[in-house]
Amino acid sequence: MSAKKYIVLDTETTGLDFNDGHKIIEIGAVVVQNRKKTEDIFHTYINPERIIDKEAQQIHGISNEELINKPRFADIADELIEFLEGSTIVAHNASFDIGFINHELNLVSSKYPKLEDICTIEDSLLIARKKFPGQRNSLDALSRRFEVTGYDRTFHGALKDANILADVYMLLTGGQSKMNFDALGLDQQNNANALSEASLRSIEMLSVDIDDEDLKAHNARLDEIEKISGNKITWN
Repeated sequence: MSAKKYIVLDTETTGLDFNDGHKIIEIGAVVVQNRKKTEDIFHTYINPERIIDKEAQQIHGISNEELINKPRFADIADELIEFLEGSTIVAHNASFDIGFINHELNLVSSKYPKLEDICTIEDSLLIARKKFPGQRNSLDALSRRFEVTGYDRTFHGALKDANILADVYMLLTGGQSKMNFDALGLDQQNNANALSEASLRSIEMLSVDIDDEDLKAHNARLDEIEKISGNKITWN
């Protein structure tokens, strides 16, 4: 991730499909720069002017009564566009969040652009599926896999989930070591590379002798691992 503005975004809604009249009730977004979360956020609750599905309420815990005095989407549309425009938006199952926001914008005015026309969209779910094929790749599953802790998961929340996703996304796309080098200039990177090479040359390498029995046992173990995993081991 470069110095370019990344925004990690999440929404909560009244239900699963805007084609059935469902609406957004919460938007949370966190700006990430140089692979670090910033204090620059966008967060709002929204009065959907419709009933929240019970199934949805069980997930986010937000009731219609809590939203009565919150702004309508039309009241926050301009501010949202201004916040997001020109950024790379990261969302988990991005078609859901982006689809809902685009639909809401179009309901307010057909003059509003689609987010993909003014932003770059990255779907962290697709990235996770490529990295962990055949595994569960929900945000909760990835949080457990990467040991992202410290968040109350009793209920989902847009801003809370955006913060969790920001932590997961940085680990998913390279972790802390890549984060630090992305923030360096070219001269700094060259110096760091030279330092690393010098450090490696100073290491005294140990030589270990093994006999034929050890080698046979080692190769037998590699063959066993290949049979169990069904994959060819690179160093075998």
